[in-house]
Amino acid sequence: MSYGLNKFLKKILPKGLFYRALIIVAAPIILLQVTITVVFFDSIWIKANKGMTRSLVSEVKTLLDAYRSNETSDVNFLTNLYKKNFDFVINIKKNEKLPVTKSDRRFSPMDRSLRREMKPVFGNQYWFDTVTYIDLVDLRIQNNSEIIQIFFPKKKIAPSSVRVFVLWITLPSIILILIAILFLRNQTRPIVKLSKAAERFGKGERVDDLRPSGSLEIRKATLEFDKMMKRINKHLNQRSEMLSGISHDLRTPLTRLKLQLAMMDKKETAKKMASDIDEMEKMLNDYLQYAKSQSEEDYVSIDVQNVLKDVLKNYDQSKYEFSSMENLIIQGRKNLIRRSFANIIENGFSYGNKIYVQIKKSVGSIVIIIDDDGPGIPKKEYENVFKPFYRIDKSRSLNRSGVGLGLSIAQDIVKSHGGNISLSGNKYNGLSVKVSLPF
Repeated sequence: MSYGLNKFLKKILPKGLFYRALIIVAAPIILLQVTITVVFFDSIWIKANKGMTRSLVSEVKTLLDAYRSNETSDVNFLTNLYKKNFDFVINIKKNEKLPVTKSDRRFSPMDRSLRREMKPVFGNQYWFDTVTYIDLVDLRIQNNSEIIQIFFPKKKIAPSSVRVFVLWITLPSIILILIAILFLRNQTRPIVKLSKAAERFGKGERVDDLRPSGSLEIRKATLEFDKMMKRINKHLNQRSEMLSGISHDLRTPLTRLKLQLAMMDKKETAKKMASDIDEMEKMLNDYLQYAKSQSEEDYVSIDVQNVLKDVLKNYDQSKYEFSSMENLIIQGRKNLIRRSFANIIENGFSYGNKIYVQIKKSVGSIVIIIDDDGPGIPKKEYENVFKPFYRIDKSRSLNRSGVGLGLSIAQDIVKSHGGNISLSGNKYNGLSVKVSLPF
């Protein structure tokens, strides 16, 4: 039962820190004001209203008794006396009956109180209207064939202080909640900035505008994140520089070997050795490409359709089909996005005769599906093929023309842009690569 309630509350409560903190501050204030208001209306206002209404009914009853009495012969003197002392305006209407239509409000505290006190005294021989006039109540009482019409101020049965009370109990609450909103917004803004900086850094963007602000704890977290970010960037730069140096050092002896092979008399042997050297150079380039997949390229607007067309133009048009509904734009590092698509498409052409590329629009993301008609791979290998240098020694080897880094590089690039890449079978009995990239 408790678990179900907690789950329900998690669904209906806001997810953001600002709104949760606002509820923590505002809920006690609102609850307190509601409690005070209920207590006031129940114990003070309703009792005061009831006493004032009962006093008014007694005055009206006294007037009616005096009017009916034989000892009171001067009606004008009686009505003038009530007008002077009780602020009543009294009209005597001969040969009239009470109105048939009801004008009292069912849920009005004033009408309910007046109805509750009038009924025991006058039965059903009364009618009143509290709506037609702003400050007056029209009360009519049946007396044989006459109607005694009495106008009296509403303040006689409704305390005027209730509006002032409601105003002063509501206004401070609103002011306190507004102050809380301003304070909480200032306190949560640094956390939002830190989360956005972490998201940008996770996508591989440069974050140079992060400044510590807010409370002491948030400032400390921002400073530590900034230090961590600089250490990671330093490590990536060192790795790229090291591999660039290794590439330069290795290419020099490989070039010398090529020159020496060109001068050899045994051309057949030289040709085989040159082929091995070419393969070593390609492996070296693959290593460098994998190491530089997190390069510090700036984010720009990318037309995904144009990028894919640019990659596909390097292949025979009869070997692929391309379909797209519209031009879709994303923010990212163009060269890296192009490299990831090129790796996937090259992998498809390596193991199939034809590939099928299509672009779809999903909720908040672009979906690129690249199918081929090759032999495919077993489902149990779907996760393994994304591991660097992983080899499959079966019908579909992802390492015929490389060292098993193509899909690893593609996955790193896609995930660094906040996207996702997955594998599945397709209707061509080959491999389907699905890439999702956020707008």
